[in-house]
Amino acid sequence: MENEAFLQEAKRQIQHQHALDNAKELIDKINKNCFEKCITNPGASFSNTEQNCATLCMEKYSNAWTAVSFAFVNRIQRDRSYGAIKITEA
Repeated sequence: MENEAFLQEAKRQIQHQHALDNAKELIDKINKNCFEKCITNPGASFSNTEQNCATLCMEKYSNAWTAVSFAFVNRIQRDRSYGAIKITEA
């Protein structure tokens, strides 16, 4: 039982770290892509045009990321149900 509890906790921690890594990657990509696209003249503040562009860019990027992640999870679940992916426990 202790070994199973340890494995479950390790699995939970790995999943948590994976989620953090994904969030960091999303933020990094949004910063890089949206900043480069929208902020044409960096300064002490952003113009309204730059703010609007950055907001729309971030929303689009975030929505696309969510759609791709959702499709990926659905694909894995479907493949598991058909037996195409076998999950083994150590």
